[in-house]
Amino acid sequence: MGSKWRKAKLALGFNRCVLVPRTLEDSAPALEGSERLSDAALLSPANWASGPSGPSTPTPSSHGLRLSRSGSKSSKQICSICLTKMKQGGGHAIFTAECSHSFHFHCIASNVKHGNQICPVCRAKWKEIPVQGPSLDPPPRRASISPVGWPQNDALMTVVRRLPPTRRDSNRRHIMPLYQAAEPAVFDDDESLGHEPVFSERSCCEKNVAEDSTVNTIEIKTYPEVSAATRANSCNNFTVLVHLKASASINRTNPSRSQASLPQISQTPRAPVDLVTVLDISGSMAGTKLALLKRAMGFVIQNLGSNDRLSVIAFSSTARRLFPLRRMSDAGRQQALQAVNSLVANGGTNIAEGLRKGAKIMEDRRDKKPVASIILLSDGQDTYTVSGSGINQPKPNYQLLLPLSIHGGNNTGFQIPVHAFGFGVDHDASSMHAISETSGGTFSFIETEAVIQDAFAQCIGGLLSVVVQELQVGVECVHTKTHLVSLKAGSYPSRMMADGRTGFIDVGDLYADEERDFLVSVDVPAEPSSSETSLIKVRCVFKDPLTKEVTTLESEEVRIERPEIVGQVVVSIEVDRQRNRLQAAEAMAQARVAAEHGDLAGAVSLLENCRRVLAETISAKSHDRLCIALDAELKEMQERMASRHVYEASGRAYILSGLSSHSWQRATARGDSTDGSSLIQAYQTPSMVEMLTRSQAMLLGSPSAQRLTQPLLSFGLQPKPR
Repeated sequence: MGSKWRKAKLALGFNRCVLVPRTLEDSAPALEGSERLSDAALLSPANWASGPSGPSTPTPSSHGLRLSRSGSKSSKQICSICLTKMKQGGGHAIFTAECSHSFHFHCIASNVKHGNQICPVCRAKWKEIPVQGPSLDPPPRRASISPVGWPQNDALMTVVRRLPPTRRDSNRRHIMPLYQAAEPAVFDDDESLGHEPVFSERSCCEKNVAEDSTVNTIEIKTYPEVSAATRANSCNNFTVLVHLKASASINRTNPSRSQASLPQISQTPRAPVDLVTVLDISGSMAGTKLALLKRAMGFVIQNLGSNDRLSVIAFSSTARRLFPLRRMSDAGRQQALQAVNSLVANGGTNIAEGLRKGAKIMEDRRDKKPVASIILLSDGQDTYTVSGSGINQPKPNYQLLLPLSIHGGNNTGFQIPVHAFGFGVDHDASSMHAISETSGGTFSFIETEAVIQDAFAQCIGGLLSVVVQELQVGVECVHTKTHLVSLKAGSYPSRMMADGRTGFIDVGDLYADEERDFLVSVDVPAEPSSSETSLIKVRCVFKDPLTKEVTTLESEEVRIERPEIVGQVVVSIEVDRQRNRLQAAEAMAQARVAAEHGDLAGAVSLLENCRRVLAETISAKSHDRLCIALDAELKEMQERMASRHVYEASGRAYILSGLSSHSWQRATARGDSTDGSSLIQAYQTPSMVEMLTRSQAMLLGSPSAQRLTQPLLSFGLQPKPR
């Protein structure tokens, strides 16, 4: 049953269904010949149900989702870039590409001049590129809603102005650009929290807040690979697992709440979050993609607390700040929803400019909140900044996409993680992964449009539950003859002192209930006259983001017994489990390198060899859940390397999102699902799961989602249980 539901989601995600909004033509026959309603009108707040705390998450209009045929007559009469009707003699030239798709000439000419040389509909690469000369004829565009009192960008947003009727067309609408207010030189206009409480709840429901104090702490556990070693022999590369778990007390409100309603997100005092979303609105995002992005952003806006602040950057050929950092109060949410609702897709893909403005917001803000992140979403490739480093170095220099302030290259200690989301099969997974890896964020691969809201939900579920910051793990040798050999910490910066006696791992932020596992290798000396040996002790230093207090915790010393003779050696399953994880991640990285060099068969062989090795481990024989998940993940990667086409379309992005997840030990969206039951989401926290549940409940509970399930029921399918 699960596979049928997955196939249905894939079918619905790959543009085999379209949003058919209720347009003005439905209620006004006199406007039968007018243009189709825009995405902005489709998701207008006027069409959303209002709740007690303001407007709800935008959903598709009451006509919902209807299956469409790609060759329908109506679709050929609509320009896929501006989404307005095309007809001969209408005053605008029509361009028909070699793939047979048609567009307004000025629309497609504007699209290709920014580097997009592929069909926005079928993604076919064109050999003949339309070029447009200077023209004074204003192109038809879609209507948008203007957030009152906020500066606008005429390159991103437009409004409709109706002129007096003429004999030629009494209903013709002319689109005039909005007045573009100049952006300030310094983005220090962020909204202050004033004297509001320094905590906010982890949900959009902000009444009946639990006032109990919350104690954030870290649980430290250590596991030697074996409990005993013969005293007469030394042990080289002896492994000790350091296991950490961040915890915070959770207070639940409204215990009598009906189970039929949306799940109540846990409410725990926490530090406010500053979030900047950098959104791709290039021409390839037109249509369903942009509509679903707006819906996902609506979910984010509704689930931020009143003390959380949000700013949105929209980029195509250029980038524009839609509004400064604003508190997500009721009024702030309404204005943010209107701003997101007004977005129009057009132009090229300038990721670097979008990130530059996003970083500038974080740099220039007057009130620098300790918990801050950037979310980046793009479905394309930067055609303005990234280029090869020379003839002998054809690999693109992705560092150019990141401002120095994001990745700490200015040595100021200022670093903002960028959580990157690659949307669809045409995004540049390598650049998105490089951006997230360099900044300390995660890379998620959104393969199908249907899961974009769930992917955002999982991400903010973590961001809204940060309980530990600036965590540094120190490892110190206890025995005078014990020395550190290595610290295996994934992507976390680690270093060992010159004497080999002390090492450090810089972990940074941890979400509530998030866990980290690090393998420490040491050389253990022989102990002819001792019954036990003390190896290491672990120290954690971290800051509470709410109270700003710095806490230091120490573990007990890690000891092993040193008998003269050791019987049967039993390896710790905890240590074996983490060895398997690191080995699988290393195989993924090696397979990716082989695939990039064109050796797909070699890449598949590397993954197969790793699966064979894992199958012989103690964890596998004990049916360990993580080991089973790793095997399933490796198998999925093998399937996505079946051919060059499959690898380019999804294999590369799937592997990179997996590497991002394992290297940071943090959940990412991969492929077409964020469902934890897939066994791949080993790093999901309860906060992420709660936010995911809320997202899925809202989607399945909406009228449009119920209409969506009707075609599935007609095929004998049932919605997948959550």
